[in-house]
Amino acid sequence: MTGTTEATDVQQGPIKVMVVDDHPMWRDAVARDLAESGFDVVATAGDGEQAVRRAQAAAPDVLVLDLNLPAKPGVQVCKELVGANPALRVLVLSASGEHADVLEAVKSGATGYLLKSASTEELIDAVRRTAVGDPVFTPGLAGLVLGEYRRLASEPAPAAGADEPKAPQLTDRETEVLRLVAKGLSYKQIAERLVISHRTVQNHVQNTLGKLQLHNRVELVRYAIERGLDEA
Repeated sequence: MTGTTEATDVQQGPIKVMVVDDHPMWRDAVARDLAESGFDVVATAGDGEQAVRRAQAAAPDVLVLDLNLPAKPGVQVCKELVGANPALRVLVLSASGEHADVLEAVKSGATGYLLKSASTEELIDAVRRTAVGDPVFTPGLAGLVLGEYRRLASEPAPAAGADEPKAPQLTDRETEVLRLVAKGLSYKQIAERLVISHRTVQNHVQNTLGKLQLHNRVELVRYAIERGLDEA
């Protein structure tokens, strides 16, 4: 299966995954498919509050998350867990393709969004790609998200205060990586374009996130688009 080399470049051992869905048969089936494909399914949960508790204890690399959960909605689960641990990758697996649901999930920190109509092979590939930080969307949804970023970026920026700190200085390489991220390239594609390792690309992204005080790739893409880097 493609994507294995990408995941092993980031970490040793299998990718740790947690599955959250309130339908037991669906949850168990997804967990079983992922386990049979070599993922380490470290936990499952059937409601939002349980998901937060178990994810904090199990520390998965990727959270496969349904949005429609009892006790606490999926977007709130995502917001809380990514806020506490920005390194967590969240792949929403939902029956809803409603644009409002997709955008709300992404704004809450989700790395990707896959419809439940996806095949097992598509899910497995999506989890592998999500683990290395690539945004994964059901076809048609990626354009929606990028369009929303552009809309937000076109809105007038709030007036800067007199005591607002200067914008952080990025290195030439960090800016170059950021420009390619904004164009929608995966970490693997960026590594090939710049002739550097996948891990080096990821390090540049993490350094840039720290300098800009952003939490995830979603916020990073919006930052880059606001500054026109996707058109540079």
